[in-house]
Amino acid sequence: MQRQWWQASVGYQIWPKSFNDSNGDGMGDIPGILEKLDYLQQLGVDLLWLSPIYPSPLADEGYDISDYCGVDPRFGTMADLERLIAETKRRGMRLLLDLVVNHCSDEHPWFQKALADPEGPYGQYFYFRRGKNGAPPCNWRGYFGAGVWSPVPGRADLYYLHLFHEKQPDLNWSNPALRREIYQMVNWWLDKGIAGFRVDAIVNIGKPDSFRDYPADRPDGLADCCNMLAEPSAKAHLAEYLTELRDNTFRPHGAFTVGEVFDTDPAELAAFIGPDGYFSSMFDFAATCCGKSPKGWWAARRPSPTDYRDCCFSSQKAAQGVGFLSNVIENHDEPRGASHYLPLGFEEQPRAQKALAAVTLLLRGLPFLYQGQELGMTNKPFASIHEVDDVNTKGEYAACLAAGLRADDALEVIAHYSRDNARTPVQWSAQANAGFTAGTPWMPVNPRYRSVNAEAQQADPASALNFYKKLISLRKDPAYKETLVWGDFEPLYTEREGLAAFWRRADKKLLVLSNLSDEAMLLPLPGPVRAVVLNSRQLPPELEQQALILAPWQALVLEME
Repeated sequence: MQRQWWQASVGYQIWPKSFNDSNGDGMGDIPGILEKLDYLQQLGVDLLWLSPIYPSPLADEGYDISDYCGVDPRFGTMADLERLIAETKRRGMRLLLDLVVNHCSDEHPWFQKALADPEGPYGQYFYFRRGKNGAPPCNWRGYFGAGVWSPVPGRADLYYLHLFHEKQPDLNWSNPALRREIYQMVNWWLDKGIAGFRVDAIVNIGKPDSFRDYPADRPDGLADCCNMLAEPSAKAHLAEYLTELRDNTFRPHGAFTVGEVFDTDPAELAAFIGPDGYFSSMFDFAATCCGKSPKGWWAARRPSPTDYRDCCFSSQKAAQGVGFLSNVIENHDEPRGASHYLPLGFEEQPRAQKALAAVTLLLRGLPFLYQGQELGMTNKPFASIHEVDDVNTKGEYAACLAAGLRADDALEVIAHYSRDNARTPVQWSAQANAGFTAGTPWMPVNPRYRSVNAEAQQADPASALNFYKKLISLRKDPAYKETLVWGDFEPLYTEREGLAAFWRRADKKLLVLSNLSDEAMLLPLPGPVRAVVLNSRQLPPELEQQALILAPWQALVLEME
């Protein structure tokens, strides 16, 4: 595999609205990000991915874009963004933007022109369809729990398609004129100096040739819209569009791209991230999908630490020799990783958070951190559904009630899975509002900020933050970089519950051991130990000639003979 500049990088996702507020209006902004660049540089990250900063009515928190080439005044100005591009480059970092081109906002000029004349040129930028027998064109359920068709105002029996919120009409990629507009926009941003994109919801651009009904899978009589992704015509169109997008934008600029791609058949990995793939990398969502149910959050099962290990290991084996995955614990669409993957009672313990971090950051591929993950931020408490901001959470709450759950039980379900958990302000200090803003935060801060914050952890050598710094530093250490970035992956001791153990091999042999349980483990050593490279505990490991005792929640990296 040809080596690329981005392969040794560590990514960091910023949710701008909740990262750092510079002007006291309660919302994070681009100047606030600029204020924290030194913090991010000291952490050791190289790639900064900004969730959308474009103008938007915020029906889906910025993933409904009304102007692809602008900056929302809530976040600052284009001059602020240009300064951020320059300042990241000055620090040896690179900036990624979110590319959201499956859909736009219903307030985008394209859609407004389409509504005025659905049969005109801009009507071909979207999916307008006639209903059938007084009902929508087909029975698909969207990602937020409602039907995917909404009526066109003033037009009897005419609908438009939106796989997400009704204010997010899907763009019709079968139209070459639309594709040209998108490529022009992508190249405009790359010419401005960004390094690339995180590519949002991209598999959905491949629509089937016909929109047919699928068997209903919930009492609402609707079927998951994901069914359409398996249609042969949808797959063929997706391959055509992504190849054209890559060749007209990413490839000429040498851009880095990471795709939001779910449930990919291992046989298709090469098409997405191989040497001639559509993207540089794609997120590994195997653990994210583990335990989820098409019935909704109420029927989901929380994965155990062993489940997390097994998902990661399966993905690693599938991608080895094919391409680079981007490894994640959490993001803006998921609950906090410590709350989701660690057992109840351990999610707030730094030793458990470190054990989980060691697995993710030392696998083959690019680690992507989400803001606050390095601090061990956890889910927020919810006292009422009225405290919820996220549109997806509201839809899942309704699904819980429709399934017969009581209101209290429904609240408990959505409180765990809500996307709002990841969108609370970053906990910078123990000062008012966690040091995030001098005003009133747009979303209440997690009450744990008084004990869990960056200021306190920077001063504590045993903190989660400082362990993340050690892990990132180890990946960049010239003595181990060859092995940890490009070396092979091989799992070990997979029969042991609660243990993540694997080899990383290249010019050195590194054994990574992480006890994801609260019980000590006696492990046979597969050879002599040359050096203890990293230890999450302050006490030295109990090493014997042929075995070691791995303490509860201990992570170790051993260089072996």
